[in-house]
Amino acid sequence: MAKVVDVELQAVFKRFGSFVAVDGIDLTVERGHFVTLLGPSGCGKTTTLRMIGGLEYPDSGNILVAGQHLSADLGAARPTRMVFQNYALFPHMTVAENVAFGLRMQKLPKADIATRVREIIALLGLTDHIAKYPRQMSGGQQQRVALARALVTRPRVLLLDEPLGALDLKMRKHMQNELKKLQREVGITFVYVTHDQAEAMFLSDSIVVMDQGRIVQQGTPADIYRYPQTAYVADFIGEANILPGSFDTRQGDEGSVTTALGVMRGSIAAGFQPQAQQRVLLSIRPEHVLLGAALGGADFAAIGKVVDLAYLGGVSRVGIAMNGLTLHADCPGLFQGAEGDTVSFGWKAADLRLLAHDDRFSDGKGDA
Repeated sequence: MAKVVDVELQAVFKRFGSFVAVDGIDLTVERGHFVTLLGPSGCGKTTTLRMIGGLEYPDSGNILVAGQHLSADLGAARPTRMVFQNYALFPHMTVAENVAFGLRMQKLPKADIATRVREIIALLGLTDHIAKYPRQMSGGQQQRVALARALVTRPRVLLLDEPLGALDLKMRKHMQNELKKLQREVGITFVYVTHDQAEAMFLSDSIVVMDQGRIVQQGTPADIYRYPQTAYVADFIGEANILPGSFDTRQGDEGSVTTALGVMRGSIAAGFQPQAQQRVLLSIRPEHVLLGAALGGADFAAIGKVVDLAYLGGVSRVGIAMNGLTLHADCPGLFQGAEGDTVSFGWKAADLRLLAHDDRFSDGKGDA
């Protein structure tokens, strides 16, 4: 069956004065998917979301929702709705009145409005709060009201701009579970913005990683974590040791690199074509750094000095220094050693990613 695309961006540019906020991006979002735009402040993710929602307009390029070009005169007929971090509820309206607002703007019959409001309020567990005002509710309850108000209009696409950012950690985790469950139940396409990579990994069917107004990688959480295509993605998604080196030779999908730790092999990122003696970067996740007896089958091994230790519950984070570089390893349970000890460490070539050089990650510290 052919895939249905709910959102499509074609060579979209957006500038604010001399600042390029969105730099010619192409993006497709399939119907029913939970897609997250991820990146730090200033990367262009919120501007992109606001353009999809019609709150900003591109300087060039096309934006289509449900196959139709967005235009400024759609108003309440737009096929998108947006949920903001600050909820944007009307303080003088009850929960029921807030949720009904969009339906009233669409001039639906009163009986239909009442039925749809009751249904969405029940779905979001707000029936006991239907007569309350926003000031009488917790942050998590207010966020659910904002979601209900957006969903009751049955949009083609729901846009969420860091909607959990104002909540405390416990409530944020709870609402992440609620959001994921809700999206599965209603089946509506969600486009979500966050700078929190753990939140993106938990919620998303697909993550769109943005950097300086551009999309640098898109894929499932597992693919982006396991196969980062740039040092920026490796560093931003999860944690990674980033090591500088000089490219030697290539054999198939693997390359040999000379580093301060020695010569090692790693898998070359898709699309990267390094040349001999070219500066490159290597990425290895802390959980893939093997220590001591776990080194059996490793393709690279060396000996370093333990420079810091932290017990994190399920794992110990071990800092290892060698030849001016520092990297971190996560080993299961409690590490049986102390700062100042020497320790053998290494990894398998399949777990080492060979990436293009990026000056932002070339300090040689390799910190996770």
